Amino acid sequence: MKLPFQLDNQDSPLEGFRYRPSLITSAEEDAIVAQVRELPFQEFDFHGYKGKRRVVSFGWQYDFSGRQLRKADDIPEYLLPLRAHAANFAGLKATALQHVLVTEYGPGAGIGWHRDKAVFGQVVGISLLAPCILRFRRKIVSSQQTVKRQWERVSVLAEPCSAYHLNGPARFEWEHSILRVDSLRYSITFRNMRED
Repeated sequence: MKLPFQLDNQDSPLEGFRYRPSLITSAEEDAIVAQVRELPFQEFDFHGYKGKRRVVSFGWQYDFSGRQLRKADDIPEYLLPLRAHAANFAGLKATALQHVLVTEYGPGAGIGWHRDKAVFGQVVGISLLAPCILRFRRKIVSSQQTVKRQWERVSVLAEPCSAYHLNGPARFEWEHSILRVDSLRYSITFRNMRED
């Protein structure tokens, strides 16, 4: 696996991936974290499996057992300026980002390999407090029938106050995961809906 690195947008090996080290200031981070700590988090539930992370959704919530979107509480006022930053970074209108997932990662928590659900389009994630290693992988296509499963892999260090944007191949061809964190981390993920 390649070592974590800082990306500038010209050197990104992931087409459709963009990273910005300081989307918000540390003062903005402090103000957001003070509000986020008071949210009614629930353990992440995937078909009865409880994850180590806790989550709360706004705008829309994906119901894994029913495999559908459900309307959730409106996005809180204090997250609207952050949504505007995220939308500007992604080149979208703020109102296009209709879904917000706030995730609390306690020490030792991470998330396994996955792609975001197909109902969602572009993804903008913002990291708060602890840094994390954001990993990407995709299968290497081979014409030989006897070749074992091989993966192309990339890892990125996501710093506090930073943001990443997934679109195109980075969003739909690559899977991503987050290694277990050493200390408390919050992630605020904004998504738009796919029009098709």
